[in-house]
Amino acid sequence: MRDPRLQTLAANLVGYSVNVQPGDKVLIEMIGPEREIVRCLVEEVHAKGGFPYVIYEDRAVLSSVLQSITKEQLEHWAEMDLRRMEQMDGYIAVRSGENVNELSDVPSDKNDMYKRIYYKPVHLERRVKKTRWVVLRYPNPSMAQLASMSTRAFENFYFDVCNLDYRKMDIAMDPLAELMARTDRVRITGPGTDLSFSIKGIGSKKCSGHRNIPDGEVFTCPVRDSVNGVLQYNTPSVNSGITFENIRFRFENGKIVEATSNDTKRLNDILDTDEGARYIGEFSLGFNPFILHPMKDTLFDEKIDGSLHFTPGQAYEECDNGNRSSVHWDLVLIQRPEYGGGEVYFDDVLIRKDGRFVIPELQGLNPENLK
Repeated sequence: MRDPRLQTLAANLVGYSVNVQPGDKVLIEMIGPEREIVRCLVEEVHAKGGFPYVIYEDRAVLSSVLQSITKEQLEHWAEMDLRRMEQMDGYIAVRSGENVNELSDVPSDKNDMYKRIYYKPVHLERRVKKTRWVVLRYPNPSMAQLASMSTRAFENFYFDVCNLDYRKMDIAMDPLAELMARTDRVRITGPGTDLSFSIKGIGSKKCSGHRNIPDGEVFTCPVRDSVNGVLQYNTPSVNSGITFENIRFRFENGKIVEATSNDTKRLNDILDTDEGARYIGEFSLGFNPFILHPMKDTLFDEKIDGSLHFTPGQAYEECDNGNRSSVHWDLVLIQRPEYGGGEVYFDDVLIRKDGRFVIPELQGLNPENLK
């Protein structure tokens, strides 16, 4: 018997997140072996009068492809998939897999070439900018293990998070989005962190279930050359199959001039992918009330209650500082007391302390008001 929570999730993805209309062409991409979620999505797209198209991908196979891939093959591959993406109105990606480190043995030059020649034009430039899209993970024992939970407990957690009332959250986000849009100076403080920058004139964007599931953030972007100071992240992050921990950046006039971690060389290799990788493309505050601890999965970790992320690389068009890169790496700092605490100031006014919003107009985003 089909889990009714799965049908609810598929209905929300198709009807709310992507807002499928009659005649819409929707590409459903499944990374992993699961079928039932794909069947639910196909049924929901058909029910809305749309046309579903399905592709499956396996990360272990992708790793084999990338080991010896050439520039010529990547260009041809990108050309074919870009032509398909140009015909789509919507895109739903369900990502699952047994090993988050599946791409760890891909040579860094091949991985960088894949991001630059394939991923950037097909996804960053076309899919992100020109389709209605949503991306989500799908629960499996590997994810449960990363979250230090049993598989059953993780599934319950997953559906609590992903079937949250995002319409309610969307309304509660309005005051934060409005405050961000009129703010000039931001300061972030905490253990090992004292960072200042401007967001003047950049604007803001609510993320309430229309692009990522789970969701729960409002983002903007620093003025490109305005970032100065030091930021010490406290959440591990997987990039190209490598787990990075204790990442620390020092900024001068917007640029990351010093970067250290448990693997400093590989960290700097990523930041040297292109000129824009050492500048910041996103600043966001996260507040999903059900996500409390990191699990090495960006879609979950960047929404952690009481967190922020400060992202090297490509800026989004909605809040654009002009930075361009094939990198967009959401790195997370949690500021709740058990993670060391910390403060966020907008124009010298304390708006969040130790992960909780403290000014009255933002308190609707504290966890007890979103569950």
